[in-house]
Amino acid sequence: MPAEKINKILFDQLFSDAEAKVFAILDGASIPDLLKQVYEKKPAYLCLYRGELEPDMAVVAPYVVELKPETPFTEWVLGEGWGKHWGIFAVSREDLKVMRRHLRSLLQVKDYTGRQLNFRYYDPRVLRAYLPTCNAEDLTQVFGPISFLALEGEDAGQLLKFSNGGEAAKVEQVSLAAKPNMI
Repeated sequence: MPAEKINKILFDQLFSDAEAKVFAILDGASIPDLLKQVYEKKPAYLCLYRGELEPDMAVVAPYVVELKPETPFTEWVLGEGWGKHWGIFAVSREDLKVMRRHLRSLLQVKDYTGRQLNFRYYDPRVLRAYLPTCNAEDLTQVFGPISFLALEGEDAGQLLKFSNGGEAAKVEQVSLAAKPNMI
């Protein structure tokens, strides 16, 4: 099952680094009942938008959620959301508030004319196209305190694991297909 393999990829870092934490950056606009699930399953989370939001905006806002292994929320996100472009995953040694601050810094970009634009980097379709185009300065800004980013590939049977490779993004492609039984 892909959820088990994704879980292992994300949480293996925790066994080798006791300070590492796993975060999901989730797109409320793509996830039915995200807030309901957060309220019911009670993971630690923060909205990436600042201030008190109107209910219709809160439902579609992006959120950073700290994931814990084998919890109902983590199982729901990995089991129900993989392949549906619900969001991306980050591993970092920082806490939730520091991650929120960093992730908020990525929400706005400027186009070639200097006009401010919203950057939906938390959509895996956007991030997997963007990261390979980054130079060293861009990568430093995107990764900041993040050890690696994990997201679905074009095919939901593939996980892409990106890290800062210095001059270019380093990407590892991981097949989520079950290995055939050997007889």
